[in-house]
Amino acid sequence: MSLPTILLILLFAFGSALVQRVSGFGFGILIMSVLPFLMPSLGEATALSGLLALVASSGVAIRCVRDVRWKKLLPILITFILVSFFAVRFMKTADSHLMRKILGGVMILVSIYLAYASGRIHLPPNMKVQLSMGTLSAIMGGLFAMQGPPAVIYFISSTQSKEEYIAQTQWYFMVGNLALTLMRAGNGFITPGVLRGWILGIPAVLLGLWAGAKIYKRIHLATLHKIVYAFMAVCGATMIFL
Repeated sequence: MSLPTILLILLFAFGSALVQRVSGFGFGILIMSVLPFLMPSLGEATALSGLLALVASSGVAIRCVRDVRWKKLLPILITFILVSFFAVRFMKTADSHLMRKILGGVMILVSIYLAYASGRIHLPPNMKVQLSMGTLSAIMGGLFAMQGPPAVIYFISSTQSKEEYIAQTQWYFMVGNLALTLMRAGNGFITPGVLRGWILGIPAVLLGLWAGAKIYKRIHLATLHKIVYAFMAVCGATMIFL
């Protein structure tokens, strides 16, 4: 890896971890706006994103284990793991150039949804919702390492407190990213370059988590979200047209 590539990975690993710590999600959304430009293939980009996201969610998840409500978590999580298996296998034969353009379109749509509709949609925590949101999350996660938005819609609607919300989301991301990492390793996406990027990025992720914890009560969350959504839309357009 060149020095500019390393610096960009460190910068976005830090920023993604900070966003994740402050809002409970967003790691994959932010870091996947740049990794497809830095890694040799989209599969390797998703692999590196998943490994770094696993680090970001693990520490918070372990501390919040007492607030997990397994009845609400397990159906959507099991659905995610099962469907992800097929999504990751599809990535092995997919055209990376075409998939990057599709990712660009997905990023634009997700940014528009998060900016204008996320607070207006409320879903009941029933089995039908869990299965559908788990499936959609698995497709987005397996193909683009962006499983957060569908899952967050469900968890926002089904949790009763901020502590429960953080616990549910971080355990979902931790276990989900662990399963995705094993699947990606089995399909050849965990390359030496991915491992080097992961090792280099771990300190930046930890620093981002620390910074996020410090500013959690000070930053205006709506402002942070708007910046991230606008950045997503710009990066998505770049992926489509370049």
